[in-house]
Amino acid sequence: MDTTSARVESVNAAPASSAGKDIKPKPDLFDPEEYTLRKRLPPRLPKRKNDIYVSRKTDFKQQFARCQKLFDSGWNEVYIHGLGAAINRAVNLALQLKDKGMGTLDLAVHTSTVELTDDFEPETDDLEPESRSRNNSTVHIKVFRLKEFQMEKDATLEAVASTLKQKHHMKDSS
Repeated sequence: MDTTSARVESVNAAPASSAGKDIKPKPDLFDPEEYTLRKRLPPRLPKRKNDIYVSRKTDFKQQFARCQKLFDSGWNEVYIHGLGAAINRAVNLALQLKDKGMGTLDLAVHTSTVELTDDFEPETDDLEPESRSRNNSTVHIKVFRLKEFQMEKDATLEAVASTLKQKHHMKDSS
């Protein structure tokens, strides 16, 4: 038996799952010795200052601090985006923000599917380059300050501005 037929046999021999359904592993469509896999970047929404893109590699504490800083500097909403394996981290980040907001923040969640493209670049000249499309899940979470707390914050900012104006006028008159 040659290695090709052994590989095909091992792919076709699917283990049974605990639920009694057969799970068939996908065969390697391209030999890693013949092709190099290049994953294209996913499409992104226009980048705004209050957009946070979460990945598996980014530091969670830094992203949390960045979101908190946006809220502290006057933003009333922050958009958190997660793709594929980073969805759990994005959801966790949003839930942590809501928890730390002590009832002043709420969430609006939107899920979607995005098409990603993988390029297979040949290692030898006799092979042709290939591209494959695949789908991946995404999550977009709007973390926003509740209206009643926006009004309180706006009133506080107005009071501070009024106080500063009064102090400025007092200095000018003396």
